[in-house]
Amino acid sequence: MGDSEQRHITRDSLFVLAALRVERREPACRVKIRNLSAGGLMAEGDLRVRRGTPVSVEIRNVGWVDGTVAWVQDTRFGIAFDEEIDPRAARSASAPADAGDDFVPMRPLAALHVTDPAQMRKV
Repeated sequence: MGDSEQRHITRDSLFVLAALRVERREPACRVKIRNLSAGGLMAEGDLRVRRGTPVSVEIRNVGWVDGTVAWVQDTRFGIAFDEEIDPRAARSASAPADAGDDFVPMRPLAALHVTDPAQMRKV
């Protein structure tokens, strides 16, 4: 599939934290997933990667997915997956079938209802 064909693939905009390993090295870094499709994602993080670098990303409810850095722009970069995934699984609040006892689902910020301003943390 050419670059122009891939731009028409449906992407889900979201904000999810994920673990990323560069060239299968430990430890994994934390990145923010900004959008996700079956064939790849856009991430943002404070690490330096180059186009063509092999990476693995741990996506909530999907697990570790191998891919390659497709593009880099400032702190954002795209990853093309080696195999397609189901992007809807990352949005699901339920744990995957093989999740261990330590699985903790993430809730979107909109799910936190703070009505008392005194309870809000000052940044």
